[in-house]
Amino acid sequence: MDIVLIGGLWLNGSVWGRVVSELERLGHRPVPLTLPGQGDGSASATLDEQVAAVLAAVDAAPGGPMVVGHSAACTLAWLAADRRPERMAKVALIGGFPYGDGHRYADVFEVRDGAVPFPGWGPFEGPDAADLDDEARRELAAAAIPVPEGVARGVVRLADERRFDVPVVVVCPEFTPAQAQEWIKAGDVPELAPAKQIDFADIDSGHWPMVTQPEELARILSSAANTA
Repeated sequence: MDIVLIGGLWLNGSVWGRVVSELERLGHRPVPLTLPGQGDGSASATLDEQVAAVLAAVDAAPGGPMVVGHSAACTLAWLAADRRPERMAKVALIGGFPYGDGHRYADVFEVRDGAVPFPGWGPFEGPDAADLDDEARRELAAAAIPVPEGVARGVVRLADERRFDVPVVVVCPEFTPAQAQEWIKAGDVPELAPAKQIDFADIDSGHWPMVTQPEELARILSSAANTA
């Protein structure tokens, strides 16, 4: 099965390198995306352009792909489900949850000179970054690509309720499956409450399991794809 991989803020497709190798070994065709404005040289990309890039990968996949969103890109994966519910085999959400209609995509960090630079490790101290050693932190920070303002402050638009028919797996790194289930039950994740099928997978890692636990993450994604 094709598995479309979308990294979160500041990341390009190369962050999936070791996950890609393992998924290929497990018999899948991984498609790591470098999004407009996050590695293609464009500083003026918009959220709509990123959505279009994801949809192009979905449309190019033979059969129905599984689309994987990490962190903020959980919303991108969900937008793909909204636009192509009939084409999607499954959505996998790693370390995050999708925003609903009308919400800004990632209006969390400071915009400087038209983009959102990586803010340093301060906001991520604790469970998010506890398993990153000094070398991994340096490499991630050095490779971080400022996110264009048009992406970060783009408005999420969802319209097709058939997205709730697409099976979902929530991969839980810095939080537990029990916590995720409680958040959904409590109404904190309104986009997933109506979903008809949600599974949960635990992984012993911080917020970037593709860096610290790539083989285990690939195994989880392979298992999710095989049951799509």
